[in-house]
Amino acid sequence: MTLIPTANPATTARDHLGRPLRDLRISVTDRCNFRCVYCMPKEKFGSDYQFLERKALLSFEEITRLARLFTTLGIEKIRLTGGEPLVRRGIEQLIAMLSAIPCLDLTLTTNGSLLAKKAAALRAAGLKRVTVSLDSLDDAVFKAMNDVDFPVAKVLEGIDAAAAAGLTPVKINMVVKRGVNEHSILPMAKFFRERGHILRFIEYMDVGATNGWRMDEVVSAREIVDMISRELPLEPADANYSGEVAERWRYKDGSGEIGVIASVTQAFCRDCTRARISTEGQLYTCLFATAGHDLRALLRGGASDEALLAKIGGVWSARDDRYSEIRGRQTVPLKKIEMSYIGG
Repeated sequence: MTLIPTANPATTARDHLGRPLRDLRISVTDRCNFRCVYCMPKEKFGSDYQFLERKALLSFEEITRLARLFTTLGIEKIRLTGGEPLVRRGIEQLIAMLSAIPCLDLTLTTNGSLLAKKAAALRAAGLKRVTVSLDSLDDAVFKAMNDVDFPVAKVLEGIDAAAAAGLTPVKINMVVKRGVNEHSILPMAKFFRERGHILRFIEYMDVGATNGWRMDEVVSAREIVDMISRELPLEPADANYSGEVAERWRYKDGSGEIGVIASVTQAFCRDCTRARISTEGQLYTCLFATAGHDLRALLRGGASDEALLAKIGGVWSARDDRYSEIRGRQTVPLKKIEMSYIGG
């Protein structure tokens, strides 16, 4: 097997706009046990929807090989996504394989439905942190949004289990959609502030083509911060690192922080350092991409590490994506990849 060198500043890949490659998101399944209205609405992903066959998915060995190669180009953090990653059979084995890669920050985003059962095993396998999606503490609102009648209490059990297992800090993601759950913003902020978890609010985004996105359904990051700050005063906090997705705000009384992800109203394309690999091995350079680059064919066609590195490096160096910055100038709607396929 070819020995893969360790990344250094001289080999760090940079795109056409000078942005380094630092973060990799890997979708391990296109399946999910929720049907969230902003991601996998039942109208599109019904009982007759054809998900990928198992043989089409990248194997754990293929994922691990790609992960090692990406680290030589500058990747420092890998986030496992889906679909819902915890429905992928044997996910703990993959985590153990990835956690053996030196100097890698390994995290996972989940809807929390299976987290109570799996948290301890995930931590034992080498997972460091989790982010849990939860859009309201109101059962009726949350069930309407996940559209499978799943209760809030079960997600909270998963969050508690993750914290107990040491998957910390636990972060909570809340997608805010006007007319649906904006009244849950302040109760969510109060609840997770008391429990010491970091809550991040995400503007409802135009990912894919099936969620019926409209700009008037976006609750802006500014509105969210103002709503919370009127009752729980906030002040800006410095970013943890260059290219951080969430804008940080801390409570003035020192009781914690929140984050807001404002890719609609405050585009952060200029600092984006993220690449994405879909479930069957397509490399995407933007969450709003219209097409990918096939790595699975190279993997299964016997390509050497050098050939794979050349392909990945070439794709990244040609990258000039900045969809969120130019969104308003689009005159023709783009046929974007679905978020459930590419990962969040």
